[in-house]
Amino acid sequence: MKRQETLALVAAAATGVQVGAAMVATRFVVHDIGPASLAFLRYAIAVLCLVPPVLMGARVRFAIRDLVVVMALGIVQFGVLIALLNFGLQFISSTRAALLFSTFPLMTMIIAACLGRERLSRMKIAGVLLTIVGVGMALGERLITQSTASEWLGAILVLAAALCGAICSVLYRPYLARYPTLPIGAWAMLASVVFLAAPAGLEGLFTEMPRLGPGGWIAVLFIGLSSGAGYVLWLWALKHATPTRVTVFLSLSPITAALLGASFLGEPFTPGILLGLTGVAAGLWLATRSAPALKRP
Repeated sequence: MKRQETLALVAAAATGVQVGAAMVATRFVVHDIGPASLAFLRYAIAVLCLVPPVLMGARVRFAIRDLVVVMALGIVQFGVLIALLNFGLQFISSTRAALLFSTFPLMTMIIAACLGRERLSRMKIAGVLLTIVGVGMALGERLITQSTASEWLGAILVLAAALCGAICSVLYRPYLARYPTLPIGAWAMLASVVFLAAPAGLEGLFTEMPRLGPGGWIAVLFIGLSSGAGYVLWLWALKHATPTRVTVFLSLSPITAALLGASFLGEPFTPGILLGLTGVAAGLWLATRSAPALKRP
């Protein structure tokens, strides 16, 4: 494996951990602030973090058509995906949400294969499925419970968020080959902030200060800062590795959410997590050793 691709997978792993940590922080504050308002603040902070390095970097001139597509993908990736995820986290635990969100790699693999972007090798399929099985072993005890209608709604919202992310991960790749990572991330996030301003305004974000304590504001700041850094890492990883190899590392997010959820939110910690870690590690190993993507002429 090339050194650059190895670094890309390390970046993807860091993003997987960041996603799990952000879900726990979101679960901590989502009942005190509207889902759209939280999403707006999350990416407003993230955009502010990206502005200085973008301004200091070389000026990038986008083709108008490409910029429109990048911004549209940003609205789906940040606006729609995060709003759906935040709504879902109102009804289910961060641990269960992270488990459902870990279907992201499987969705990405299927979409990429249908579009001819990746080759469906047996090792790749086995690796992705094994990561999901590993996560299932880690969190299985939590799933063998009676689910209410609201929990089912939460599950559907989180799965819809994962589908949005999978589609965007595949469609971003051509633009990442043409333009630097940082400007793409900045424009995509800026588009999502503009999109989220309307629903956040309907929740009263601009007329009344959210009722958050110091811990809540720290959580919001963490979500925003980590999202900015995590997304740049995510795009850089997608630029140097195939979508499935990158997104498979999202399977680390449920493990992160389980550990942090048990520590800070009092969510049950089960011995099955240790078994799940083995399955996740084995699945990641298989998926990252699968066949390379198909090269287009």
